[in-house]
Amino acid sequence: MKKEEIKKLVASLLNNGISLSDIQKQLYSEYQVKMTFLELRMLASEIESVDWSKQKADVAAKKAEEKAQEEAKKKEEAKAEGLEEDTDGNGKTVVELSKLTRPGAIASGSVNFASGAKADWVIDQFGRLGLEKPQGEPTKEDIKEFQAGLQKIISNMHGSL
Repeated sequence: MKKEEIKKLVASLLNNGISLSDIQKQLYSEYQVKMTFLELRMLASEIESVDWSKQKADVAAKKAEEKAQEEAKKKEEAKAEGLEEDTDGNGKTVVELSKLTRPGAIASGSVNFASGAKADWVIDQFGRLGLEKPQGEPTKEDIKEFQAGLQKIISNMHGSL
């Protein structure tokens, strides 16, 4: 393929929203044209008819999609580990277990209540539950959800022993 033919093909693909890395792969697999990414980028910069806004929108959309997938994966992992308790209310109470256990404690962690209140929790060696460093006042419903979430975490801990 001649350079002008490659330019026309690259311009067409770029205007269809295809990324440079995908174009590089396609050039090699379909036309046996081997170019480094930098060579392709330099060639593309010479093309005046390219609508670069499609590339920017495509990249932004891909990044947003990747971020959403990553957040969904983290939520699924948290649910599987029993670290998050969904509520039927207007928010959710999230109970987290600390990886490091405090001295004299069986377990500890933090809780973000659906109402917006926050606190650290600890279960001492006698099985007593305590809330420390509270920020805000949890509602009765918050406390019920916290207890359910904590019970789930403790049962998961017991099952893994």
